[in-house]
Amino acid sequence: MVFQAVEFDPMCDKENPQKISFEDVSAAAYRIQSGIVKTPCVKSHMSTTFGMEIYLKNDFLQHTGSFKERGARNALLLLSPENKARGVISASLGNHSQALSYHARGLDIPTTVVMPNVAPIMKIQKCRSFGAKVIIHGPDMKEAKYHAMKLAKEKNLTYINGYDHPHIMAGQGTVGLEILEQVPDVDAVLVPVGGGGLLAGVATAIKHLKPHVLIYGVETEKCPSMTSAMNNLEPTSVEIRSTLADGLAVPTVGYNAFATIDKIVDRMIAVNEDWIARAILLLAEQEKYVVEGGGAVAVAAIMAVLVPELQGKKVVCILSGGNIDTTILGRCLERGLAAEERLVKFKVTVSDRPGGIAELCKLIASIGVSIKDIIQERAWVYGDIFSVRVKVVAETSGPEHTEELRSLIRSTYKEWYFSGAWDHSRPASVGSLDDVSH
Repeated sequence: MVFQAVEFDPMCDKENPQKISFEDVSAAAYRIQSGIVKTPCVKSHMSTTFGMEIYLKNDFLQHTGSFKERGARNALLLLSPENKARGVISASLGNHSQALSYHARGLDIPTTVVMPNVAPIMKIQKCRSFGAKVIIHGPDMKEAKYHAMKLAKEKNLTYINGYDHPHIMAGQGTVGLEILEQVPDVDAVLVPVGGGGLLAGVATAIKHLKPHVLIYGVETEKCPSMTSAMNNLEPTSVEIRSTLADGLAVPTVGYNAFATIDKIVDRMIAVNEDWIARAILLLAEQEKYVVEGGGAVAVAAIMAVLVPELQGKKVVCILSGGNIDTTILGRCLERGLAAEERLVKFKVTVSDRPGGIAELCKLIASIGVSIKDIIQERAWVYGDIFSVRVKVVAETSGPEHTEELRSLIRSTYKEWYFSGAWDHSRPASVGSLDDVSH
């Protein structure tokens, strides 16, 4: 196939994978130190809530908002003078593209980045602002990558894989060195996983110096490519589904990354979308951090009680990126509130006579619930012509408060619907209330 001929990258060879060493990571740390931020690793306010001493490695505080700068700078610095002069090209959903564009500008290296049309507009604009040539191509990363590698051959540019290039992985591993310096008695580190470069680098650094420290990879259930690779004993392609953790949506993990982490990563964890949304919300509320979905997965794993064996331990969560689109942030916060039952939607049929809706509002207010939105439906109500169906979106303080509201509505009205809580005591009207989501 044409794709197979174009796709071959000598630095990421399936038949001859390259493992990185601790020496690669330590050399990268020295090489890039003047150009990246040594980000803080701070104790979290969530520690008492979850029964473990949680530290947050805030690598979203890099200039371009993600850990990707470490690997990008290392790879650029290791280019030959000839390759620096010709320029580099890569494909990325955004974080690697931004990091490469930013550091290439400072090093005076021409840069082209290929981004799929699903890449956030904010990230596209940032790459252009750093002076890179941005090409929008294809519906997903697979197509964007093929196009970038095709252009690399045609224009004699150096292609830099954003997660599997050995120099990229070595640069990402410097996060692990900083963690050991900042939290020397750490028991476990939770690492976000997309293509596997960060996990490979961090595991290489930490396991070399402190083999007893647990290294867990965390990915989204919507794209569990590393879990699939470990189950199949080799990288295998998985279907990409829309996810809040768009930066982790890599269908096939890197061959170098997989070879490097083999036998040194203790466990892989997959978290679902609701927990990612709740983690984004919790980090915003409690820590005052704005973190993207891919950066929040480690915290999501703790919130979802997927690591009970870490109770009482000292745990570091890597917050790998903060480049979340503002419109997506709004949706994430609302999704998180709904998942925590602090945002609730229900329908109830009330009298259409004067004061019917006013009584409903007064009843809701009596227990301190705030109405966010209210919609009336008359035309689609069957049976009593003097009834009106009211859809209410309300804000509560949490599950107990929501249950109090549900009990109050249940005891006062005959027809009501909360998500998954249909009252079947009136079978004749079951079909008259449509799903609460409509």
